[in-house]
Formats: sequence, C-alpha cells, structure tokens
Amino acid sequence: MGPGPSDVHPRVLRAMSTPLVGHLDPSFIDIMNDVQELLRYTFRTDNQWTIPVSGTGSASMEAAIANLVEPGDTMLVPTNGYFGGRMASMAERAGGEVVYVDAPWGEPLDPVDVQDAFDEHQPDVFGFVHAETSTGVKQPNVPDLTEIAHSHDAYVVADCVTSLGGVELKVDEWGIDVAYSGPQKCLSCPPGASPLTLNDRAMDKVLSREEDPRSWYLDLSLLEGYWGEERAYHHTAPITNVYSIREALRLVAEEGIENRWDRHLHVASGLKSGVEAMGLGLNPEDDYWLPSLNAVLVPDGVDAGDAISYVLDHYDLEIAGGLGALSGDIFRIGCMGHSAQEKNVAFLMSALGEALEAQGADVDVEAGFEAMREQFAE
Repeated sequence: MGPGPSDVHPRVLRAMSTPLVGHLDPSFIDIMNDVQELLRYTFRTDNQWTIPVSGTGSASMEAAIANLVEPGDTMLVPTNGYFGGRMASMAERAGGEVVYVDAPWGEPLDPVDVQDAFDEHQPDVFGFVHAETSTGVKQPNVPDLTEIAHSHDAYVVADCVTSLGGVELKVDEWGIDVAYSGPQKCLSCPPGASPLTLNDRAMDKVLSREEDPRSWYLDLSLLEGYWGEERAYHHTAPITNVYSIREALRLVAEEGIENRWDRHLHVASGLKSGVEAMGLGLNPEDDYWLPSLNAVLVPDGVDAGDAISYVLDHYDLEIAGGLGALSGDIFRIGCMGHSAQEKNVAFLMSALGEALEAQGADVDVEAGFEAMREQFAE
C-alpha cells in the first residue's frame, strides 16, 4: 500500500504465464488491437494514437516529452512536486528551453499563475501532473489549464501515472493533447508496458518534426509503423507485459471506469477519515486530495523511517515516506487498483497505529477505527 507498485490481480498474474508468441504473430496483433481499444476506454479518448510503450512509466513519459519538444521549443513545467522536475530534465535533454510555473509542494497549480506564465514566456508545450505521487495532490480545474494553453497555441502534456484507472480522468473532454501513465499503480499491472495517448494535433507535430528525436527507441514516428495499421517490425515488444496489461484493462472494463473511480474514492475516504480521527492530518487540502495516493502527515516526535520499517517488519506491509521537500514529513499510502479494498485499509490502520504508539505518538487508534467503519458504512 505504498506509492506503487500495487498488488497485481491474480488474473493478471495468470495471464503472464501464457506461452509466448511472436510479436508479429497474427494472434498477438489481435491482442495489440484489444490493448489499444481498452486503453482508449480507460483514458476516455477516441485518439487513434493510443499505445502501451515498451518500458516503465518513465519510458512513456519520455516518449511524450522527447517527441513533442523539439530543439528550440519552450516547455512550461510545474515546480509543485518531484515529477515536474523530471519533466524539466527530459525537456532539456530533448533540446528544449524550460520555464516554470510555481506552486508550493503539496498544492496544485493556480490557473491565474499558469496564465501569467503563458503571458510571460509564450511556451510551445505545457506539462502538468494530474496526480502528483510525491505530494498526494490532485490537480483540479484541468479544463481551465488546457484552455489557457490552447489559447496560446500550446500543446498540453498530462502526467497521469497515479490517476489512470483510479481517479476521474477524461482526456478528450478536458482537452489534453498528450497523456501518459504507468501500469503498476491504479491498473494493478506489473511495469513494462506503459500507456500513452496523443491526439491528431499532437501527432501531426511529431510527424512533421524537422529533426529526428534523440531517442531511436522511443521515436513515435517509427513506433507508428508497429502500432499503426502497417504493423511493421520496430523492436521486439515485451510480449508478457502486453498480455498482462490487456488483462488488467479487461478488469477495468468489466468493473466499469466510473465504478472504478467510485471504488477508489470510497476506500480512500475510509482511510482518510480513519487517520484524521486517529489524530493525523493529510498534507493536501480536501479540494485537491488525491484518493489513490494519501500523503499522511508524520506526527511530531515520530521518525517516519522507523515507522515504515516497523509495519514492514511486523506486518509485511509496505508504505513509503516523502520525497524531496516532504522527505520525513509524510507517509505516502496508496489506495490503488487491486489494493484498494476495505480490508486492506483496516489492516493498515492497525499496523500504522501500533507503529506510531511504539514511538510514543499521541494517537487514538480506536477512534480511527470507528471513523473508518462509519465512513465505509456510508
């Protein structure tokens, strides 16, 4: 129950044991078609160019940025979390100039600040993190941000690594040009084939570049030959990972994407109510609380690393600490995918409460349990 990977559904594990076929075998091409259609459903998009990138979430992230940002382009990135910094690094390596829109760690971007940054810098590409894994913050008002960007003829890239399949996300309706994710969080799938979607406007920019992207492996103009209608050889796809993400996406479709969003919210609300009643706070405000990744404040006098080790050593339960500016200040507790179950939250509450009491923290575990049960009953 940390920030990922989440528990993998047994059906996904079984799918990974399926015998291998060739990456150009007709039966595998049928599977590729399934994966693309199921990704469109999960992203809530009709984008033709929707694929699983061969690699971890950082590969789909780099495929998005390195293809869209050309040498000489300016990319606007946020400063309100760890992964905005990774966007900046990738854009610079692609030959772009990076400018920033500022917000404190633990807060979302303010559309007013985004508008001011656009007026000042006139960026070609704007990246934002929909669900910031390092802070537990969900970016609200996404359509407001994309409207600002499009009014300046800029392209919008959304980091959806910790939101796809677990938090409301509507790529087409919200006007997102490019979105990427990882499979190991709310999709409960092992890393190795990572979701990416681009609309026609963004793909036109990629295909009309004057200079090839610096990565051959992640060059979308070449990957188009494999994942497009031609199905021509580019590289050997990770067959087993494609099996696994298809099964994970089938589980999403069977549950229904809206029902899945509701389940994540329901389970995380029990956790939120429980830890607050126990005497702990959450780092983000309620308006931008991220249900799939809960940033719980570490009580005064408690060593976060010791508490994390305690629940792992005594209960074989994984949670994580903060990154960067929030290191030592928060516990990062995931409610994602197959792990987002009421029984797991109850187990976590018991283990974490005991770990905090072992360090003499002033917490009321019984009150936390009661609040959790009441929330689940609702």
